[in-house]
Amino acid sequence: MRPLEEELSHRLAKKGKITFAEFMDLALYWPRGGYYRGPSPTGADGDFYTAPGAHPAFGALLCIQLFQMWRLLDRQNPFWVVEAGAGNGLLARDVVDFAGQIAPDFRAALQYICLDTSPSTQGSNPQSLASDVLPLSSVVGCILSNELLDAFPVHVVEKRDGRLQEVYVILRNDNIVEELGEPSTPALRERLETLGVELAEGQRAEINLAMTSWLEEAARALKRGYVVTIDYGREADDLYSQERFRGTLTTFFRHTQTDNPYVRVGRQDMTSQVDFTTLMRHGEDSGLTNLAYLTQARFLTNLGLRRWVAHLPSMGLPQQQRDANRMGMLRLVRPDGMGNFKVLIQGKNVPDEPLWAIEPSDESINLTHQLSPPLLTPQHVPLLQGRYPHYGADPMEFGSR
Repeated sequence: MRPLEEELSHRLAKKGKITFAEFMDLALYWPRGGYYRGPSPTGADGDFYTAPGAHPAFGALLCIQLFQMWRLLDRQNPFWVVEAGAGNGLLARDVVDFAGQIAPDFRAALQYICLDTSPSTQGSNPQSLASDVLPLSSVVGCILSNELLDAFPVHVVEKRDGRLQEVYVILRNDNIVEELGEPSTPALRERLETLGVELAEGQRAEINLAMTSWLEEAARALKRGYVVTIDYGREADDLYSQERFRGTLTTFFRHTQTDNPYVRVGRQDMTSQVDFTTLMRHGEDSGLTNLAYLTQARFLTNLGLRRWVAHLPSMGLPQQQRDANRMGMLRLVRPDGMGNFKVLIQGKNVPDEPLWAIEPSDESINLTHQLSPPLLTPQHVPLLQGRYPHYGADPMEFGSR
């Protein structure tokens, strides 16, 4: 198998041009040199961090919601949680670790499976499977993804001279450049027509065709339970508005937004915002019921995050540890950041009862009062140290005012 650079050159020489979706698929997932095939890109030493890395409260509060789902499914044993795109497995470990604090019988029933192209978790629970599809059936429980769909390869389109054109990648003078051409598939035009979207002249947008196939797989794999999709994106009328005239495709390298997909190919992240309108509509067509669509801030707040933040001062922690945990928790709900991520919950053959993430109950409120919040570990991103490198150090060493 060729290395990424050779494979890209081979395809461009053979075909003359490839769609941006094919280019993005190679850059991110080609076995020899694709971005997600190398060392874990998340965390302090990577190019970005996700909510599980910011603070274990994310996994713990999600675990509280999974606990209610388990009860609504008649305390199913085993209760499967299947996380697609699990990466380094940090979310899985945080969920499984916290489950025992909620209820021993829930922890005993919980079976967590991490799916990823290169899984890195160890031990029997969570379990790991190397797969980029859902090789499961008759699942009773929850199929979960966190910041997965935004990394699916997307087609890029642009309206030029009154017609929908697609962006292709070509090689010119040994440089990767773009060229517009007729759409590679009628599905691109059909997606926009279905959404009632009409791009303005010169406007560019991304169309994620792969995510609907993934959702169909999830719906087929699920016998009874929930699909939880956490990602950054918008509903279609907002996503494709002229406010995002050049689309939402972006790249990240060492925690810096670079916005050029044609440099450091295979060594930088590449994402675009998720079209949640299509996910909701396609979910209904696939047999799923839309139960909730809300921001991550509201999701976590309804499950008790603010109560845990308020509890930190009474835990007897050193000030630096208390401040670091507070910063990590609040980062999860910042309205100009992760707090604006979206959470879509869909169900199949589930009871018609409100989930705690939508409508907190006295029971869920009492539960978060009774449970102490988990604290940062060395596996989580040290946000406080990253922002204030000398915080908590000896003032004589660095000088003081």
